[in-house]
Amino acid sequence: MTTTSIQRSGLGKAMGGVGRAREFGILIALALVVIAATAKNPNFLFSADGWRDLLLTPSILVLVAVGQAIVIITRNVDLSVGSVMGLTAYLTGRLFIDIPGIPIVIVVIAAVAFGALLGLVNGALVAFAKVPAMVITLGTLYAYRGINVLWAGSDRVNASDMPKDFLGLGTAQLIGIPVLAIVALIVLAIAAWYMRNTRSGREYYAIGSDPAAAELYGLKVTRRLLTAFVLSGALAGLAGVFYAARYGSVSSQAGAGWELDAVGAAVIGGIAITGGVGSVWGAAIGAMLLMTINRALPILGIQDFWQRAVVGALIIGAIVLDRVLAVRQKRRLIEARDES
Repeated sequence: MTTTSIQRSGLGKAMGGVGRAREFGILIALALVVIAATAKNPNFLFSADGWRDLLLTPSILVLVAVGQAIVIITRNVDLSVGSVMGLTAYLTGRLFIDIPGIPIVIVVIAAVAFGALLGLVNGALVAFAKVPAMVITLGTLYAYRGINVLWAGSDRVNASDMPKDFLGLGTAQLIGIPVLAIVALIVLAIAAWYMRNTRSGREYYAIGSDPAAAELYGLKVTRRLLTAFVLSGALAGLAGVFYAARYGSVSSQAGAGWELDAVGAAVIGGIAITGGVGSVWGAAIGAMLLMTINRALPILGIQDFWQRAVVGALIIGAIVLDRVLAVRQKRRLIEARDES
């Protein structure tokens, strides 16, 4: 192995350490928010509802953020996830209404498959039409929302329209941990293992780091892009099921704005908006931080405007940090090349 390759390998490990340190920093920020809110109101954490909501509320966003992270790692973005989530949430309710007695498992599979199909549409348009993902998914954001509005109209699915067993999933606990949070953690662990330990998972990073070089190297760029958007759509579909079970009421506006929360969670969690850097664990922690801030700041007496300002500052800070790290990495690579 040459000196340059050894130095670059060491640099890669160092940057990985920086990424882990950043995720640890987000965890510390999350802990500080929880401590501050609990000091102001002990029920925030030290109550049955407080502990449950601390884990349960972010579960939906964690799923959407994980899918969003995979897409962003490929140097793309999926702005339609909120609309996909809303559409699959309404589909979930309609299946229970239109097909009485339908098994819950079938409904979940149908919602996830439908979300994957919507994601495939996004991926196909991006991969084959060669149109920037931001433009494509901005269009499908409105298209999918329009389908939902046309389908639902002014009607909504109410809790009384869905089985009690299904609604029970929204509050059910296993050894004190919400079931939906456990499912979200399992999905997160599988996604993290896939991205880290499989060749196809590592190819997402290669594509995001340099799409042109990935093409020249012979990577299946089109297939990976399609898969990334399919996974994003499927996880948004599962999030739609979670939404219906958690809130018990679904209208045509369900999921509105969640696409921005998902992007924000991914960026805050260390996913570089330029692709090729970050982990789904970081995106999940970012989702936890965002949802916890939304619950904690009102308890601390901070007005809604400042709540949004805090989230905006976190996103801007994360982007600036990414840029600083990228410049520093480039400088070290140049120095390593000059020394070889």
